[in-house]
Amino acid sequence: MQALLVVDAQKEFSSAGKRPVANYDSAVSAIRRHADTARLEDRPIAWVRHFNRPHESRAFVPGLWGAELSVGLGPQPGRDAERLFDKDVFGAFSATGLEEWLRALGVTELLVAGFFTHMCVSTSAREALVRGFDVVIDPEATGARALEHAELGSLSAYEVRRTALLQLADMGARIEAGVSRQPVLLHTHA
Repeated sequence: MQALLVVDAQKEFSSAGKRPVANYDSAVSAIRRHADTARLEDRPIAWVRHFNRPHESRAFVPGLWGAELSVGLGPQPGRDAERLFDKDVFGAFSATGLEEWLRALGVTELLVAGFFTHMCVSTSAREALVRGFDVVIDPEATGARALEHAELGSLSAYEVRRTALLQLADMGARIEAGVSRQPVLLHTHA
């Protein structure tokens, strides 16, 4: 059975947040479509929310606006097959009870979506792969930010997302768009 794993779809990644992602609105729309489809097909949805530790940056602070899930996202009340998991590290499987919940539901495959493609989405997908889950990622339901380094140079947000997805594909994740289960090439430079 496939479950939807939504990693860090939080307001902090919006244009008003401390970690803005250029394709935030379109990625959140894609995540909503996946959640709607999962509910129609009676598949589980694991919502994962990131909180920074007190000594870290002022982004993702529990109780503040930026740490809230994006508008319209989160567990649907009364639906047992949806649960919210909190984390304070990059990987969704780290000390959250996520794996046990998925196994108890008979999940063997995860459709992974969320933010940052190159950090928490990538780490969560790799954690799932090493635990024996099949992993599918919709690139349009993920987002990254541009990166710069004095010696290594820079990559646009599109290049960062594409590179992270290429690495995950090389590790065994399937990269597919929407719910059609068809392979996809990234076609936007957002």
